[in-house]
Amino acid sequence: MQMRLSERVLNMPASPIRKLMPYANAAKAQGRHVYHLNIGQPDIKTPEGMLNALKNLDMSVIAYGPSEGLAEYREALPDYYARHNIHIQPEDILVTTAGSEAIIFTMMAIADPGDEIIIPEPFYTNYNGFADMGSIRIVPLTTKAEEAFALPPREVIESKITNRTRAIMVCNPGNPTGAVYTRKEVEMLVDLAKQYNLFLVADEVYREFVYDGYKHTSVLEYPEIGDRAIMVDSVSKRYSACGARIGCIISKNQQLIQNILKMGQARLCPPTIEQIAAKAALDTPNSYFEEVLQEYQTRRNLVYEALRDIPGVICEKPRGAFYVIAKLPVENAEDFAIYLLEHVHVNNETVMIAPAAGFYATPGVGQDEVRIAYVLNTKDLANAMSILKIGLEQYNANR
Repeated sequence: MQMRLSERVLNMPASPIRKLMPYANAAKAQGRHVYHLNIGQPDIKTPEGMLNALKNLDMSVIAYGPSEGLAEYREALPDYYARHNIHIQPEDILVTTAGSEAIIFTMMAIADPGDEIIIPEPFYTNYNGFADMGSIRIVPLTTKAEEAFALPPREVIESKITNRTRAIMVCNPGNPTGAVYTRKEVEMLVDLAKQYNLFLVADEVYREFVYDGYKHTSVLEYPEIGDRAIMVDSVSKRYSACGARIGCIISKNQQLIQNILKMGQARLCPPTIEQIAAKAALDTPNSYFEEVLQEYQTRRNLVYEALRDIPGVICEKPRGAFYVIAKLPVENAEDFAIYLLEHVHVNNETVMIAPAAGFYATPGVGQDEVRIAYVLNTKDLANAMSILKIGLEQYNANR
């Protein structure tokens, strides 16, 4: 008799970002080079200060640290956030094992099994998995590529609120959309949180990457919701240090922070060595971010123009992060993504993209969409987009 697994794990969705890896691995086994546009792993160099902190580490024992994070790191973080008009104190910060743990801890702290969190879709696919861990229901708020994934009108959001709603959660700038919410949109969410007594959770890990003169607005800029505003963050994308696995939860609500700390105590402590490196990264000069921002904007422009040059593709120019959602002239983007890896190889090279249906909670939505991460250098991106165009022509001709 087969052993029974939990409904929780059986219902947990596979990541659309990684689920096609067997096809990519098969292509590599055949000697093909795969351009990975499916995952947000930048090729930007990690700042020297962060790397040197690791290289020069002088410890005789790598000991447990405090469950809330190293004091010296938490005490240094407010200066960084103040540069972004976010004014906090060390006691408002709980360091986590990456942004993922920050999201899991936050969801677990604000919602019971069966409670609801409203999230604009498409959203970072792991929100689904994190919610499933706590038997929490995500209520999707559908946004559209044709509207640059802007938030819908207030009355549409209000129609989603029930007596089980505990929070509205957004990613700003957005993964996977590249959307950057205007100050007016954020203020609408602030007002809704006040009126309906909801938490307002913001995943703000891409704040450094905003283009074309747009500005990022943090939920922590509004003291009137200090008791319900929660920001989650991570060093992964800011410093191109995805493997460092350091994040944090920030809130002025001390009852919330102290209760989340109980979960932090259960997992003992966030990684000590990576916190040392993350503290060193706080001294990264502005010139690093200016150069990185310009590089990503150049990559964004290249990918956007290449997509616009493909007949039948619909997309709007992303305003932030380093992703774009594109509607393709296909019925099933996952089938096309597999076809690319199995059958399209130009100069022995192929491309891996992420089918976007997995970034939606509404069944059947996003079937013809893909997410592209413009995290490769411009030469590789140009090659990858050329292969994508050829692949679309070949795929549709064969069907």
